Amino acid sequence: MMYRTEFHCHTIYSKDSLVSPLRLVETCRRKGIDRVIITDHNSIAGAIEAQKIAPELVIVGEEIMTTKGEILAAFVKEEIPRGLTPQETIGRLKEQRAFISISHPFDFTRSGHWQEADLLEILPEIDAIETFNARCLLPRMNKDAQEFAKKHNLASTVGSDAHTLFELGRATLTLPQFKSGSELRAVIRQGIPQMRRTGIHARVASRYAVLHKKICKK
Repeated sequence: MMYRTEFHCHTIYSKDSLVSPLRLVETCRRKGIDRVIITDHNSIAGAIEAQKIAPELVIVGEEIMTTKGEILAAFVKEEIPRGLTPQETIGRLKEQRAFISISHPFDFTRSGHWQEADLLEILPEIDAIETFNARCLLPRMNKDAQEFAKKHNLASTVGSDAHTLFELGRATLTLPQFKSGSELRAVIRQGIPQMRRTGIHARVASRYAVLHKKICKK
């Protein structure tokens, strides 16, 4: 059995998304996504809520801001706080046997942009890097990640980085069956990618979400 897997998406529990866990689940089912790793910013609350709705579909993940860049994790059992060093973050994830990737490593427009020297320090400790992120504005950003992965013999993930419903499924990886972080590590290099870039309107939607939440708080 092969699973079409969305590795990177967000719900309303991220500050820049208005997607409810229920609507995310419904949209994934409609679009033929077999597994979805929900990776809210520094939170697993949305993923847990969605997993209660669809335990066969949802994997709990988290996108964690470290002192050097963002780490993307799957099969997270305990939430990791933002602001730790990459080494501290990875250590906590390893205790949970999570699958550890790096999100959009060479997208210099993001706050989670990595320096290559910092990436090199943690290469032995990670399972993959995201070599295609549908929200990267320039093709070169993904190309640099692909070349880096090839140079260092790293496994690849791809992700829609969806903050809206229309983005879900823009970039997925179809994989043999897996049920844990260790099983995902075993099959990750067999992944078949499907990739389409998303336009700048997706970034605009995220800015709107941030503004909307600020207004609603007042």
